[in-house]
Amino acid sequence: MITIDHKEHLVTVAVLGEFTLADFQEFEALVSRASAPLNLLFDLRNMADFTLDVAWEEIKFARAHGHDFGKIAVLCRSQWVTWSAWLTRAIGDVDLEVFESLAQAEAWLAESP
Repeated sequence: MITIDHKEHLVTVAVLGEFTLADFQEFEALVSRASAPLNLLFDLRNMADFTLDVAWEEIKFARAHGHDFGKIAVLCRSQWVTWSAWLTRAIGDVDLEVFESLAQAEAWLAESP
């Protein structure tokens, strides 16, 4: 399950429990309607798991939308999620950082590029 909050040029996504393909598609639909460039804050601290189709969709999405974002902050405690985030960074031209603290992530997103 996900929650999404969209304010001006910031989209905040929190994943609770399992991250499914339907959840990711909900996120994709919102991003496609929003005006770029967007900053993203992904809170994955309460994500229990994700499905393989989400991982594949995320890679395709990163390749297709690599230039549509300003900054992406990822909040997580999982080493696997951290590696996935860095892979996304390598695939697309994305300014992406991984954080354990919400305050640090928000401060980084608020900084000028």
